[in-house]
Amino acid sequence: QVQLVESGGGLVQPGGSLRLSCAASGFTLDYYAIGWFRQAPGKEREGVSCISSSDGSTYYADSVKGRFTISRDNAKNTVYLQMNSLKPEDTAVYYCATDLDPIATMNEEGYDYWGQGTQVTVSS
Repeated sequence: QVQLVESGGGLVQPGGSLRLSCAASGFTLDYYAIGWFRQAPGKEREGVSCISSSDGSTYYADSVKGRFTISRDNAKNTVYLQMNSLKPEDTAVYYCATDLDPIATMNEEGYDYWGQGTQVTVSS
């Protein structure tokens, strides 16, 4: 069955970096878009970034543009989120998701399959 497993979260100081991984199983990542979302305590879940499979297009929330980079390694069936220049406001549980569609969207309602999430804490 479709499964997504996030990893790579942790505690990092402001200005630091982390790379999150989203390992997919049960389907071939080559053909489908993946989105990254996050939810901070007391806040609604929000879209962070997504990547299409059709043409490799990438999208970013304004709050992370220039700091985060999404990429995919189809051979490893894995999508990555490289996060640089982290800020305390980036603290959240980060989730990856797919809707088994080649076109990516930042709208979480379009996603049917979700990972369990990985905690990112940015604090000194």
